[in-house]
This record gives sequence, structure tokens and C-alpha cells, in this order.
Amino acid sequence: MAVNIEFLQLSGMEKIFLDSDCKDKKEIDTLTALKGERVSYQIIYTMSGGYFKHPVKVKAEHDNRIKTELREVLNVPAQLPARAEDNDGFYERTAPGLYPDILQPIKDNEIYANEYCHSLYVTCSIPKKMAAGIYPVKIIFSYNEATVVKILNIKVLDCVLPKQEITYTQWFHTDCIADYYGFEVFSNEHWQMIEKFIATAVKTGINMLLTPIFTPPLDTEIGYERTTVQLVDVYFKNNTYTFGFEKLKKWIKICKKYGIEKFEIAHLFTQWGTGKTPKIVVETEKGKEKMFGWHTDALGAEYKTFLCTFLPELIRFLTSEGIYDNTYFHVSDEPEYKKDYNIYKAEYELVSSIIPAEKIMDAMSDYRFCKEGLSKKPVVVTSAAEDFINHGIKDIWVYYCCIPTDKFYSNRLLAMPLGRTRMMGMQMYKYNSDGFLHWAYNFYNNRLSKGAINPFMVTDAGEDFPAGDSFSVYPGENGPLESLRSEAFFMGLQDNSACRLLERYIGRDETIKLIEYDGEITFTKYPYSNDGIGEIRERINR
Repeated sequence: MAVNIEFLQLSGMEKIFLDSDCKDKKEIDTLTALKGERVSYQIIYTMSGGYFKHPVKVKAEHDNRIKTELREVLNVPAQLPARAEDNDGFYERTAPGLYPDILQPIKDNEIYANEYCHSLYVTCSIPKKMAAGIYPVKIIFSYNEATVVKILNIKVLDCVLPKQEITYTQWFHTDCIADYYGFEVFSNEHWQMIEKFIATAVKTGINMLLTPIFTPPLDTEIGYERTTVQLVDVYFKNNTYTFGFEKLKKWIKICKKYGIEKFEIAHLFTQWGTGKTPKIVVETEKGKEKMFGWHTDALGAEYKTFLCTFLPELIRFLTSEGIYDNTYFHVSDEPEYKKDYNIYKAEYELVSSIIPAEKIMDAMSDYRFCKEGLSKKPVVVTSAAEDFINHGIKDIWVYYCCIPTDKFYSNRLLAMPLGRTRMMGMQMYKYNSDGFLHWAYNFYNNRLSKGAINPFMVTDAGEDFPAGDSFSVYPGENGPLESLRSEAFFMGLQDNSACRLLERYIGRDETIKLIEYDGEITFTKYPYSNDGIGEIRERINR
């Protein structure tokens, strides 16, 4: 039976499922880009004729100053794509099934076609010193005796995308790297893989990194513990604490190598107002002991003494490394005002007696903490952000996690259109947000870390979080694999930078008018389509 393979060139904002019907999709032939920008598109391919998958050779031809990546889009299972009550109409689909997400570099310049829809994801990085003009990118497919050429013209504008001003952190789970790959913590193999995950983090726009001075007390069931990843060695002899910073020094060196600009010190108290301490392993005269942890009162004399000894030493070390000015600290994640006010207040006052309050940042969703003077740098869930803004809190950070996922809030779930993920960049511009936090760059555990998962098979933390919430890169054999979602969010960061550049030409008020050409933009209002969101960026470019 004769084999015929059809190719269709589409926007990188489309999610193509195995059973997608691409007959009515509009093929593209041009993209616009600023100098220094990274743009992506995809080529869909499907085969008719033949019983087995068919090999296709692929190569790219373009100006050699443009860096091009060719990656296959692979599908992953999602048992909990979305909760039924969250479906607001701007989801791709919500039924359990296979969802496109992984970006896998192609091997040996070869892909395989069959009767289902597959996608080749093409990413082009434009140098900052590229001359303005039109640059064709040719992707050449060869199979049997046939050759198919798809051409996309990149129109490079005569201006440079400015450096990203948004501070962006996704919590970096060092223990999950060791657990998944089976490495001894801080062995040579572990450090090498940590370095690869940091390099990829920076590529996706992350410029602030969660730093585990002690094992972060995050997403852990009370009484349970996660694998120890403690960058600071602690010694207790003759009733005196001393500290070793050698591993932390190595961590900082790697971060600087790849462009991490800011550091966030892992939380000094447990999450959600539980009033306990992180697990801290201490070398004593009797050997190694878990001196602090779930068994320790966060406000007891023992831990207060420890913090009052440790934090000044840490500050001196960070200062000697030249990063203290760009380092921030966490007290406790998402305290509840009614339940946790008193304990959070005591914890905050203890830390802020040593560390300037401006350097303390915590996720919180109740404005009253700010009103009571317990936060000068709140990180606010997007569904509560407008309340903070209406109370006069300016330049707030925002975050989302497994919430909010309804009422058209932006998020990065597998079931959501990529435009919904990308939109956060323009929303942060509208509200003049300083930074964005997401809790999980690579959380490869189930909920509350009661066990590890295989992220290639389990994308919803064991049917506890909507699929895609708990990580945005996959642990590939030789290092992390990016996702459609990490690329879409990076596009949003570039949109934010493009808005800031346009502001230099026409002012902030006019820039906001331009991005709101089709209606007001809020955290729940914006064009509810990939094309509409893409059109905003095209207007910025024009």
C-alpha cells in the first residue's frame, strides 16, 4: 500500500491531540520577532496508507546565526485533567486521556508518522545582533522517494527585546532529582543532574532559585519526611553551633554560571501554620541527629537559639558571596489568618528581628496580614490579587497552584489552552507585578510526598492535583525535558518584556490601551482564544 504523509504548518500555540481534526486549521507562513527573542511554531504530520509507522528524515535550513531546535511533541496520560466544577469553557478538553506536552529532541534527524496526528515543534532563537529583515526557515522532510519542504518566514523587527524584568521562581525540588534518578544526595552524579536542571530552568525564564539550606518543609505530611537535601552542614559541640557552607558555595557557583540572579532561602518554618521546624540534621558528639523537625516547637527556646545563631552567620556568608542583596527569605507558606495569625506573627517577628522585613516574602491570600504589618512583600494567589491591589498594595507578586482553575484564571494545566498559560505575562504587565511564583518546577511526588511518582505516567500527583500542576519539566534520561506549558509561559514572559519596550515609545497608559483593544484585561478577563491572545502580541509588534 502506498504511503502518503501530509504536513501542516501551525502556530506553536495549538495543542494537537492524537485524534485532532486538522482539516479546518489555518496554516501559517510568517512569524514576527524582536531581536533576542525565541519564537516557536509546529508542523503537524499524519500518514495515510501502510500498516506500520513510517520513518521520515528531517533537516532544517536557515541563516546559520539563528539557533533552531527540532523537538517531537509527546503525549502523557492525565487521569485528572480538570475537576468538573472548574470547566469554565476555556479548556481544550477535560476527559481523562492522552494530552500533548513533552518536548523531546528528535534523534538521528528522524521522526515517525502513523495514522494519528503528531507534531514537530520548531523553536528559533534570534540573535540580538541580527539585522532586521525576513529570514526563511526551511524544514525538509524526506520519506521513500518523496521530499516535502515547509517554509516559515521570520520577520525580524529592528529592535531588541529587553532583558526580562519579572522575577520568576518555580520551586526547585532537589530531593526529587535524587529520588527519581536513584542518586546519592550531593554525589557527583546528583550535582551534575542538578546543574542540568538549573540550566533548563534558566532557559525557561526562571531567574530566582529556591535554595535548600535545609530540607524544605514543603508538601510533606505531618510526621513524614522527604529525602534530606541540606546544603548547610551544622555542628553542635560544647553547646555551640557552627556551620559549614561548602555545599552552599558550590550551589551558588552553579547558579551564577547559568544566570540565576536571585535566591530564595527555603522556609524557616513548616507550611500552613503548623508551627514546627524544618528537618535539620546536626553533627553532634554522638554522631548525626535530626535535632529539629516535626518533633520541635517552632517557637521553643531551642529553635530560637538556633536561628539567632545561624541567620547572622548565613547573612555573613551570603554577603561574602556577593548575593545577599539579591537573596530573600521565607517564614511559612500560606498561613490562614483566622487559624494561624498568632503563630505566624511570632515567627515573622523572630525572623524580621534579624532579617529586614523587605527581604521576607511568603505566599498569602489574606490582605489582613499586610494590614497588620506582617508582610511587606506578599506573594498573592491570582484570585485574591485584586483585593490586595484595591487596598493599595502595589507591585505585588502573584502565584497560582492547583487553584484557581476556574473563572478563566490563567494556569498551566495540561487541559488548558496554551494561550491561557501565556496570558499571565500581559496580566502581570497590566497590574505592574514584580514577580511570579509557582510551587513546582519538578515535584515528582504524590500529594504531601507520601511516595514518589513516575511523571511520565502520573501527571496529577496521584489524582490529587489537576494534571500539569506539580511539574513543568520531565526527568529525561540525560536531563530535563521541557514542555509545551513551559514554552507557553516563557512566551508570556517575552510578551511582558515587549510591553515594557513599547512603553518606552508610547508610555504605559497607551500601551495598556493597545493590549486592551478588544476589552479590559484583568486576571479573569482577556481574549478567550489562542488567536486573540496572539493578536495582542502582533499589535505590540506592529
